[in-house]
Amino acid sequence: MTEIQDATPAVHTDTLPAIELVGLVKSFTSHGEVVQAVKGIDMKIAEGEFFSMLGPSGCGKTTTMRMIAGFDEPTAGEVYLHGGNVVGVPPNKRDVNMVFQSYALFPHMSVAENVAFGLKRKGVAKEEVTRRVGEMLEIVGLTGREKRRPKELSGGQQQRVALARALVNNPRALLLDEPLAALDLKLRQAMQVELKRIQREVGITFVFVTHDQGEALTMSDRIAVMNDGLVDQLGSPREIYEHPASKFVAGFIGTSNLFSGTVSEVVGAEAVISYGPDERLVIQVSTGQVRVGSEIELTVRPEKIVISIEAPHGNGSAVKGTVTEVVYLGTATNYNVKTSTGADVVVFTQNATSAGDIAVRGDSIWLSWEPRHSYVIGA
Repeated sequence: MTEIQDATPAVHTDTLPAIELVGLVKSFTSHGEVVQAVKGIDMKIAEGEFFSMLGPSGCGKTTTMRMIAGFDEPTAGEVYLHGGNVVGVPPNKRDVNMVFQSYALFPHMSVAENVAFGLKRKGVAKEEVTRRVGEMLEIVGLTGREKRRPKELSGGQQQRVALARALVNNPRALLLDEPLAALDLKLRQAMQVELKRIQREVGITFVFVTHDQGEALTMSDRIAVMNDGLVDQLGSPREIYEHPASKFVAGFIGTSNLFSGTVSEVVGAEAVISYGPDERLVIQVSTGQVRVGSEIELTVRPEKIVISIEAPHGNGSAVKGTVTEVVYLGTATNYNVKTSTGADVVVFTQNATSAGDIAVRGDSIWLSWEPRHSYVIGA
Protein backbone atom coordinates (compact mmCIF):
# COMPACT_ATOMS: atom_id res chain seq x y z
CA MET A 1 0.00 0.00 0.00
CA THR A 2 1.35 3.44 -0.90
CA GLU A 3 2.07 5.63 2.09
CA ILE A 4 0.94 9.23 2.05
CA GLN A 5 4.44 10.69 1.96
CA ASP A 6 5.34 8.57 -1.08
CA ALA A 7 2.29 9.50 -3.15
CA THR A 8 2.57 11.41 -6.41
CA PRO A 9 1.67 15.10 -5.99
CA ALA A 10 -1.58 16.25 -7.56
CA VAL A 11 -0.17 19.58 -8.72
CA HIS A 12 3.24 21.19 -8.95
CA THR A 13 2.91 24.58 -7.31
CA ASP A 14 4.56 26.32 -4.38
CA THR A 15 1.34 26.15 -2.36
CA LEU A 16 -0.42 22.81 -2.43
CA PRO A 17 -4.08 22.70 -1.43
CA ALA A 18 -4.81 21.03 1.88
CA ILE A 19 -7.38 18.81 0.14
CA GLU A 20 -7.97 18.23 -3.55
CA LEU A 21 -10.68 16.09 -5.11
CA VAL A 22 -10.28 15.08 -8.75
CA GLY A 23 -13.16 13.47 -10.67
CA LEU A 24 -14.53 11.99 -7.45
CA VAL A 25 -17.35 9.47 -7.97
CA LYS A 26 -19.12 7.19 -5.49
CA SER A 27 -21.68 4.58 -6.53
CA PHE A 28 -23.76 2.22 -4.41
CA THR A 29 -25.91 -0.74 -5.33
CA SER A 30 -29.42 -0.52 -3.90
CA HIS A 31 -32.05 -3.19 -4.64
CA GLY A 32 -30.10 -4.29 -7.66
CA GLU A 33 -29.74 -0.79 -9.09
CA VAL A 34 -26.57 1.30 -9.20
CA VAL A 35 -27.03 4.69 -7.51
CA GLN A 36 -24.47 7.46 -7.90
CA ALA A 37 -24.25 9.42 -4.64
CA VAL A 38 -21.35 11.56 -5.92
CA LYS A 39 -21.21 12.16 -9.66
CA GLY A 40 -17.78 13.62 -10.40
CA ILE A 41 -16.50 16.36 -8.11
CA ASP A 42 -13.42 18.51 -8.67
CA MET A 43 -12.55 20.70 -5.71
CA LYS A 44 -9.55 22.34 -4.01
CA ILE A 45 -9.55 23.37 -0.35
CA ALA A 46 -6.77 25.71 0.75
CA GLU A 47 -4.55 25.39 3.80
CA GLY A 48 -6.10 27.08 6.83
CA GLU A 49 -9.47 27.56 5.13
CA PHE A 50 -12.87 27.16 6.77
CA PHE A 51 -14.64 25.34 3.97
CA SER A 52 -18.28 24.21 4.04
CA MET A 53 -20.13 21.64 1.97
CA LEU A 54 -23.75 22.73 2.01
CA GLY A 55 -26.82 21.02 0.63
CA PRO A 56 -30.02 19.11 1.39
CA SER A 57 -30.14 15.55 2.68
CA GLY A 58 -29.01 13.06 0.06
CA CYS A 59 -26.97 15.52 -2.01
CA GLY A 60 -23.69 13.64 -1.43
CA LYS A 61 -21.93 15.96 1.01
CA THR A 62 -21.44 13.45 3.85
CA THR A 63 -20.38 10.75 1.38
CA THR A 64 -17.78 13.15 0.00
CA MET A 65 -16.46 13.86 3.49
CA ARG A 66 -16.29 10.15 4.32
CA MET A 67 -14.16 9.62 1.21
CA ILE A 68 -11.80 12.39 2.36
CA ALA A 69 -11.57 10.74 5.79
CA GLY A 70 -11.06 7.26 4.32
CA PHE A 71 -14.20 5.63 5.72
CA ASP A 72 -15.48 5.13 2.16
CA GLU A 73 -13.36 4.54 -0.93
CA PRO A 74 -14.28 6.30 -4.19
CA THR A 75 -15.64 4.33 -7.12
CA ALA A 76 -13.55 6.56 -9.37
CA GLY A 77 -11.38 9.65 -8.97
CA GLU A 78 -8.69 10.70 -6.54
CA VAL A 79 -8.37 12.28 -3.11
CA TYR A 80 -5.20 14.25 -2.39
CA LEU A 81 -4.19 15.42 1.08
CA HIS A 82 -1.39 17.99 0.95
CA GLY A 83 -0.33 16.73 -2.47
CA GLY A 84 -0.39 13.00 -1.74
CA ASN A 85 -2.94 10.62 -3.25
CA VAL A 86 -4.58 8.80 -0.31
CA VAL A 87 -7.00 6.53 -2.17
CA GLY A 88 -6.51 3.12 -0.55
CA VAL A 89 -4.86 4.59 2.56
CA PRO A 90 -6.77 3.67 5.77
CA PRO A 91 -8.29 6.43 7.93
CA ASN A 92 -5.71 6.10 10.73
CA LYS A 93 -2.92 6.76 8.22
CA ARG A 94 -4.45 10.00 6.97
CA ASP A 95 -3.48 13.20 8.73
CA VAL A 96 -7.10 14.26 9.30
CA ASN A 97 -9.55 13.86 12.17
CA MET A 98 -13.35 13.78 12.05
CA VAL A 99 -15.98 15.08 14.48
CA PHE A 100 -19.40 13.48 14.22
CA GLN A 101 -22.87 14.76 15.09
CA SER A 102 -23.10 12.24 17.95
CA TYR A 103 -19.77 13.45 19.53
CA ALA A 104 -18.90 9.77 20.35
CA LEU A 105 -17.36 10.61 23.74
CA PHE A 106 -16.39 7.84 26.17
CA PRO A 107 -18.98 8.12 28.99
CA HIS A 108 -16.77 6.43 31.60
CA MET A 109 -13.86 8.82 31.02
CA SER A 110 -13.39 12.35 32.32
CA VAL A 111 -13.08 15.34 30.01
CA ALA A 112 -9.28 15.26 30.27
CA GLU A 113 -9.17 11.50 29.64
CA ASN A 114 -11.37 11.84 26.57
CA VAL A 115 -9.14 14.54 25.13
CA ALA A 116 -5.95 12.62 25.98
CA PHE A 117 -7.15 9.32 24.51
CA GLY A 118 -5.52 9.66 21.09
CA LEU A 119 -2.24 10.97 22.49
CA LYS A 120 -1.93 8.06 24.92
CA ARG A 121 -2.57 5.55 22.14
CA LYS A 122 0.31 7.12 20.21
CA GLY A 123 2.59 6.70 23.22
CA VAL A 124 3.11 10.41 23.85
CA ALA A 125 4.97 11.13 27.10
CA LYS A 126 2.77 11.82 30.14
CA GLU A 127 4.10 15.35 30.67
CA GLU A 128 3.49 16.21 27.02
CA VAL A 129 -0.03 14.77 27.19
CA THR A 130 -0.83 16.91 30.24
CA ARG A 131 0.53 20.05 28.57
CA ARG A 132 -1.27 19.57 25.27
CA VAL A 133 -4.58 18.60 26.90
CA GLY A 134 -4.40 21.70 29.11
CA GLU A 135 -3.67 23.95 26.14
CA MET A 136 -6.51 22.50 24.10
CA LEU A 137 -9.06 22.74 26.92
CA GLU A 138 -8.11 26.39 27.33
CA ILE A 139 -8.67 27.02 23.60
CA VAL A 140 -12.15 25.46 23.69
CA GLY A 141 -13.06 27.17 26.97
CA LEU A 142 -13.23 24.13 29.25
CA THR A 143 -10.45 24.88 31.71
CA GLY A 144 -11.61 23.82 35.18
CA ARG A 145 -13.85 21.03 33.90
CA GLU A 146 -11.10 18.45 33.36
CA LYS A 147 -12.51 15.93 35.85
CA ARG A 148 -16.13 16.02 34.80
CA ARG A 149 -17.80 13.17 32.91
CA PRO A 150 -19.64 13.82 29.63
CA LYS A 151 -23.07 13.32 31.28
CA GLU A 152 -22.26 16.25 33.61
CA LEU A 153 -21.79 18.62 30.66
CA SER A 154 -24.23 20.53 28.48
CA GLY A 155 -24.57 19.69 24.78
CA GLY A 156 -22.37 22.61 23.83
CA GLN A 157 -19.68 21.58 26.32
CA GLN A 158 -19.74 18.00 25.02
CA GLN A 159 -19.25 19.40 21.52
CA ARG A 160 -16.19 21.30 22.74
CA VAL A 161 -14.75 18.13 24.26
CA ALA A 162 -15.18 16.34 20.93
CA LEU A 163 -13.42 19.25 19.18
CA ALA A 164 -10.58 19.27 21.69
CA ARG A 165 -10.10 15.51 21.34
CA ALA A 166 -9.90 15.85 17.55
CA LEU A 167 -7.59 18.87 17.60
CA VAL A 168 -5.15 17.77 20.30
CA ASN A 169 -3.46 15.41 17.82
CA ASN A 170 -2.56 18.40 15.61
CA PRO A 171 -4.19 17.07 12.42
CA ARG A 172 -3.55 18.88 9.15
CA ALA A 173 -7.32 19.08 8.60
CA LEU A 174 -10.45 18.64 10.70
CA LEU A 175 -13.64 17.22 9.17
CA LEU A 176 -16.92 18.12 10.89
CA ASP A 177 -20.10 16.27 9.92
CA GLU A 178 -23.11 18.38 11.04
CA PRO A 179 -21.59 18.75 14.53
CA LEU A 180 -24.12 21.36 15.71
CA ALA A 181 -27.31 19.64 14.54
CA ALA A 182 -28.20 18.26 17.99
CA LEU A 183 -27.99 21.66 19.74
CA ASP A 184 -30.86 24.06 20.32
CA LEU A 185 -31.01 27.24 18.20
CA LYS A 186 -29.43 29.68 20.63
CA LEU A 187 -26.59 27.34 21.57
CA ARG A 188 -26.05 26.43 17.92
CA GLN A 189 -25.66 30.10 17.02
CA ALA A 190 -23.19 30.64 19.87
CA MET A 191 -21.18 27.58 18.80
CA GLN A 192 -20.98 28.86 15.23
CA VAL A 193 -19.03 31.86 16.47
CA GLU A 194 -16.92 29.68 18.76
CA LEU A 195 -16.06 27.23 15.99
CA LYS A 196 -14.81 30.06 13.78
CA ARG A 197 -12.76 31.49 16.66
CA ILE A 198 -11.22 28.09 17.42
CA GLN A 199 -10.41 27.52 13.76
CA ARG A 200 -8.62 30.85 13.52
CA GLU A 201 -6.73 30.20 16.75
CA VAL A 202 -5.46 26.73 15.81
CA GLY A 203 -4.96 27.70 12.17
CA ILE A 204 -5.80 24.37 10.55
CA THR A 205 -8.15 23.54 7.71
CA PHE A 206 -11.77 22.93 8.73
CA VAL A 207 -14.15 21.13 6.36
CA PHE A 208 -17.71 21.52 7.61
CA VAL A 209 -20.75 19.58 6.34
CA THR A 210 -24.16 21.12 6.97
CA HIS A 211 -27.66 21.44 5.53
CA ASP A 212 -28.11 24.78 7.36
CA GLN A 213 -27.35 27.70 5.04
CA GLY A 214 -27.16 30.10 8.01
CA GLU A 215 -24.33 28.07 9.53
CA ALA A 216 -22.43 27.99 6.26
CA LEU A 217 -22.82 31.73 5.65
CA THR A 218 -21.79 32.59 9.21
CA MET A 219 -18.57 30.57 9.42
CA SER A 220 -17.19 29.81 5.99
CA ASP A 221 -14.42 31.32 3.92
CA ARG A 222 -15.86 29.43 0.95
CA ILE A 223 -18.90 27.23 0.39
CA ALA A 224 -19.57 24.39 -2.04
CA VAL A 225 -23.33 24.19 -2.61
CA MET A 226 -24.13 20.57 -3.52
CA ASN A 227 -27.18 19.18 -5.27
CA ASP A 228 -27.80 15.64 -6.48
CA GLY A 229 -24.17 14.52 -6.22
CA LEU A 230 -22.66 17.58 -7.91
CA VAL A 231 -21.35 20.99 -6.89
CA ASP A 232 -23.79 23.60 -8.21
CA GLN A 233 -21.64 26.52 -7.10
CA LEU A 234 -18.41 27.12 -5.21
CA GLY A 235 -17.51 30.55 -3.89
CA SER A 236 -17.44 32.92 -0.93
CA PRO A 237 -20.62 33.39 1.13
CA ARG A 238 -21.14 36.81 -0.45
CA GLU A 239 -20.68 35.49 -4.00
CA ILE A 240 -23.12 32.65 -3.47
CA TYR A 241 -25.71 34.81 -1.73
CA GLU A 242 -25.51 37.81 -4.06
CA HIS A 243 -24.86 35.96 -7.33
CA PRO A 244 -26.39 32.46 -7.30
CA ALA A 245 -25.31 30.36 -10.28
CA SER A 246 -28.52 28.31 -10.57
CA LYS A 247 -32.16 28.38 -9.60
CA PHE A 248 -31.40 25.71 -6.98
CA VAL A 249 -28.71 27.85 -5.32
CA ALA A 250 -30.92 30.94 -5.43
CA GLY A 251 -33.72 29.06 -3.66
CA PHE A 252 -31.57 27.11 -1.20
CA ILE A 253 -29.41 29.99 0.06
CA GLY A 254 -31.67 32.33 1.97
CA THR A 255 -34.85 33.66 0.38
CA SER A 256 -34.77 34.70 -3.25
CA ASN A 257 -37.34 36.19 -5.60
CA LEU A 258 -37.37 34.83 -9.14
CA PHE A 259 -38.53 36.69 -12.25
CA SER A 260 -38.47 35.72 -15.90
CA GLY A 261 -39.10 37.48 -19.16
CA THR A 262 -37.90 38.45 -22.62
CA VAL A 263 -35.22 41.12 -23.00
CA SER A 264 -36.77 44.02 -24.90
CA GLU A 265 -33.79 46.38 -24.85
CA VAL A 266 -30.08 46.37 -24.14
CA VAL A 267 -28.48 49.75 -23.47
CA GLY A 268 -24.81 49.73 -22.54
CA ALA A 269 -24.39 47.57 -19.42
CA GLU A 270 -28.12 47.25 -18.73
CA ALA A 271 -30.81 44.95 -20.10
CA VAL A 272 -34.50 45.73 -19.81
CA ILE A 273 -37.53 43.46 -19.57
CA SER A 274 -40.62 45.57 -20.18
CA TYR A 275 -43.98 44.55 -18.70
CA GLY A 276 -45.81 47.72 -19.76
CA PRO A 277 -45.43 51.50 -19.92
CA ASP A 278 -44.40 51.84 -16.26
CA GLU A 279 -43.40 48.31 -15.25
CA ARG A 280 -39.96 46.96 -16.07
CA LEU A 281 -37.02 44.96 -14.82
CA VAL A 282 -33.59 46.46 -15.29
CA ILE A 283 -30.54 44.20 -14.94
CA GLN A 284 -26.83 44.97 -15.05
CA VAL A 285 -25.18 42.70 -17.61
CA SER A 286 -21.74 42.22 -19.10
CA THR A 287 -20.98 42.67 -22.78
CA GLY A 288 -22.60 39.94 -24.86
CA GLN A 289 -24.25 38.29 -21.87
CA VAL A 290 -27.80 38.76 -23.22
CA ARG A 291 -29.35 40.21 -26.35
CA VAL A 292 -32.76 41.49 -27.38
CA GLY A 293 -35.17 38.55 -27.53
CA SER A 294 -33.28 36.49 -24.93
CA GLU A 295 -35.45 34.60 -22.45
CA ILE A 296 -33.83 35.00 -19.03
CA GLU A 297 -34.46 34.25 -15.37
CA LEU A 298 -33.23 36.65 -12.74
CA THR A 299 -33.18 36.83 -8.98
CA VAL A 300 -33.36 39.66 -6.44
CA ARG A 301 -33.04 39.29 -2.67
CA PRO A 302 -35.94 40.42 -0.41
CA GLU A 303 -33.92 43.03 1.50
CA LYS A 304 -32.97 44.84 -1.74
CA ILE A 305 -36.58 45.68 -2.65
CA VAL A 306 -38.34 48.91 -1.64
CA ILE A 307 -42.12 49.02 -1.12
CA SER A 308 -43.97 52.25 -1.87
CA ILE A 309 -47.56 53.34 -2.37
CA GLU A 310 -46.62 55.84 -5.07
CA ALA A 311 -44.93 54.94 -8.36
CA PRO A 312 -41.15 55.08 -7.88
CA HIS A 313 -38.89 57.55 -9.65
CA GLY A 314 -35.65 56.65 -11.40
CA ASN A 315 -34.55 54.13 -14.00
CA GLY A 316 -34.43 50.98 -11.88
CA SER A 317 -36.81 48.03 -11.73
CA ALA A 318 -40.44 48.84 -10.96
CA VAL A 319 -43.32 46.36 -10.67
CA LYS A 320 -46.90 46.71 -9.41
CA GLY A 321 -48.34 44.28 -6.90
CA THR A 322 -50.86 43.51 -4.18
CA VAL A 323 -49.89 42.75 -0.58
CA THR A 324 -51.11 39.25 0.34
CA GLU A 325 -49.58 38.91 3.81
CA VAL A 326 -47.72 41.00 6.41
CA VAL A 327 -45.62 39.25 9.08
CA TYR A 328 -44.07 41.24 11.93
CA LEU A 329 -40.76 39.72 13.13
CA GLY A 330 -39.54 42.30 15.62
CA THR A 331 -36.46 43.71 13.92
CA ALA A 332 -38.06 43.39 10.48
CA THR A 333 -41.39 42.99 8.72
CA ASN A 334 -41.94 40.55 5.87
CA TYR A 335 -44.34 41.46 3.09
CA ASN A 336 -45.67 38.82 0.68
CA VAL A 337 -46.69 40.41 -2.62
CA LYS A 338 -48.39 39.05 -5.74
CA THR A 339 -47.08 41.09 -8.66
CA SER A 340 -48.94 41.98 -11.84
CA THR A 341 -46.54 39.61 -13.64
CA GLY A 342 -47.83 36.69 -11.58
CA ALA A 343 -44.68 36.34 -9.47
CA ASP A 344 -44.92 35.80 -5.70
CA VAL A 345 -42.41 38.13 -4.06
CA VAL A 346 -41.13 38.42 -0.49
CA VAL A 347 -39.85 41.78 0.78
CA PHE A 348 -37.94 42.36 4.05
CA THR A 349 -38.00 45.83 5.62
CA GLN A 350 -36.16 46.87 8.76
CA ASN A 351 -38.42 48.27 11.48
CA ALA A 352 -37.61 51.84 12.51
CA THR A 353 -38.60 52.84 16.06
CA SER A 354 -41.30 55.29 14.96
CA ALA A 355 -42.46 53.57 11.76
CA GLY A 356 -45.62 51.54 11.32
CA ASP A 357 -46.49 49.16 8.50
CA ILE A 358 -45.75 50.50 5.04
CA ALA A 359 -48.80 48.68 3.75
CA VAL A 360 -51.45 46.23 4.91
CA ARG A 361 -52.94 43.12 3.34
CA GLY A 362 -54.89 43.98 0.20
CA ASP A 363 -53.04 47.24 -0.56
CA SER A 364 -51.89 47.96 -4.09
CA ILE A 365 -48.22 48.89 -3.99
CA TRP A 366 -45.08 49.32 -6.08
CA LEU A 367 -41.86 47.33 -5.76
CA SER A 368 -38.62 48.90 -6.90
CA TRP A 369 -34.89 48.18 -6.73
CA GLU A 370 -31.61 49.20 -8.33
CA PRO A 371 -30.31 47.45 -11.48
CA ARG A 372 -27.21 46.18 -9.64
CA HIS A 373 -29.43 44.13 -7.32
CA SER A 374 -30.88 41.98 -10.13
CA TYR A 375 -28.77 39.03 -11.20
CA VAL A 376 -29.25 36.76 -14.22
CA ILE A 377 -29.34 33.12 -13.05
CA GLY A 378 -26.66 31.00 -14.67
CA ALA A 379 -24.68 34.00 -15.90
